Amino acid sequence: MSTDRNIVLFDLFGVIARHQRPGAQERMAARCHAPTDAFTTAYWACRPPYDAGQQSAPEYWTAVLRSLSLSLDADTIEELRLADIDSWSRVDDRMVAYVQSLRDIAEVALLSNIPLDHADAFLIAQPWLRNLNHIAFSGKIKVAKPAPAAFHHCVVAMRAAPTDFLFVDDREENVSAAQAAGMNGHLFTDHDELAAVIDTWLPARRPTGK
Repeated sequence: MSTDRNIVLFDLFGVIARHQRPGAQERMAARCHAPTDAFTTAYWACRPPYDAGQQSAPEYWTAVLRSLSLSLDADTIEELRLADIDSWSRVDDRMVAYVQSLRDIAEVALLSNIPLDHADAFLIAQPWLRNLNHIAFSGKIKVAKPAPAAFHHCVVAMRAAPTDFLFVDDREENVSAAQAAGMNGHLFTDHDELAAVIDTWLPARRPTGK
């Protein structure tokens, strides 16, 4: 079935935004007086409910510190929370410009796994995001990729069909999940390859003839 909706749905981290700042987890581990390896294991093991909006930041950091058998105090938790937000705050300026330029030829949306407080900070630091056609942050929609409900949210929110979307992510499991949900998918590696894919995808979807 042909469609006149062309929606490019972007992941955030690893595509438009940079991955976590190098050395950030080592510095947070040092603040806790914890071994880096143990801290990293706890940091990621406790992360899914936080990303999916099922835990607040204090609840997440309490779980991390408890798993490390460390004492808890509000000042430490707040320092870790702010350091964590800062560690995920960098963007790729070239990709930001490219994403914004696409709005002249397609609808542009965002689907990102990001905790609620991180999402709020990102929106303040990057106000251009509010110009996109839709923003779906996992901490706000209460579900994270690669769960099918994350992709379904975007389809319903944009009143579109899954086939209207080209989903762009740097993680293969997320692209595969989007494709299983009926979307087109592209595994992101760099700007130039993505631009070529989108340049091909958009003309291919324009009806020819009458």
